[in-house]
Amino acid sequence: MRHLLPLAALLLCACQPNADEAPPPKTQEAPATVNSAMPPGPTVSDFSQPMTARGTEPFWAVRIDGTRFTLQRPDQPEAVFEAPGATVIPGRATWEARRADGAVMKVTLYVSECSDGMSDLKYPMTAEVELGAETFRGCAAKTAELPRAGGG
Repeated sequence: MRHLLPLAALLLCACQPNADEAPPPKTQEAPATVNSAMPPGPTVSDFSQPMTARGTEPFWAVRIDGTRFTLQRPDQPEAVFEAPGATVIPGRATWEARRADGAVMKVTLYVSECSDGMSDLKYPMTAEVELGAETFRGCAAKTAELPRAGGG
């Protein structure tokens, strides 16, 4: 047993970082949907206010108002989902919302400048919505601050 104590002490010392070495920098991976050519946006946002996410090809929109999520798509009835809260990390919020029939819709908003591809409108967030096997990508903003054509 006495022979094991020096060995254990040696192993513990080998596991300790050298005091002269700086720790590696912490990195955060950007989501795949963020346009890396755009300058990085702020990493903190207030996701508690009503939000609207929308996209094109196909056209869709999700209104987020508290715990209520309303999905709108052409030629389909409005679908209402409920989510008790979001998982929020710097630069991103994700909700898993459920419809009364048990269907799940996952909504993720990234703090990253976004353009809808059909107009020159700029949004402060990128959006991704997963519903079953479908994934919709688009842009988002606080509902009260949605960009409008002509600046109004």
